[in-house]
Amino acid sequence: MPRTLVIGTRNRGKFREIAAILAPLDLDLVPLDAFGDVPPVPETGETFEANARAKALGYARATGRWALADDSGLEVDVLDGAPGVRSARWGGEEGNDALNNRALLAALADYPPDTWTARFRCVMALATPDRVLAVTEGACEGVIAARPAGSNGFGYDPHFLLPDRGKTAAQLPPDEKNRISHRGRALEAMKERLEKLL
Repeated sequence: MPRTLVIGTRNRGKFREIAAILAPLDLDLVPLDAFGDVPPVPETGETFEANARAKALGYARATGRWALADDSGLEVDVLDGAPGVRSARWGGEEGNDALNNRALLAALADYPPDTWTARFRCVMALATPDRVLAVTEGACEGVIAARPAGSNGFGYDPHFLLPDRGKTAAQLPPDEKNRISHRGRALEAMKERLEKLL
């Protein structure tokens, strides 16, 4: 395995989380921003796995390097799993956290708050320019909070309450969040695969 690994995201918060978890490995982690002319891979899959595979393979081919990419999002039970694979653009504009959170609360307005159970799900894929080598998955269960709290996260984190901790994902210190988050769990499993490859 080469020592350089492209992390297939332009989301700075996501890159920091991935880099923190993979830090113990002897790898040079390169953000997608380092390859300015790489177009985004369309997320047209109906599942997180399909999108993660497409992104990892697409970015590996575009950069000529091994690439790690994920697709992740929020699944709310009373909304039949929505926003799901459309989590980043659910409010109508890609990556607009405020808009997405407003759309989430608007969609939940007709349901009693005790039914707002949800989970973050993440699927991670590792690819060479030729093929996908590994796929891992992680999930984190919680409930949606009507009022946001915390400033450590991004996306839906300020509204994602972890009942056993009495805090939202955005209120957790980064190291604690990385241990229990959907991305953290998928990455820990991927880290084991990478260690074997190294």
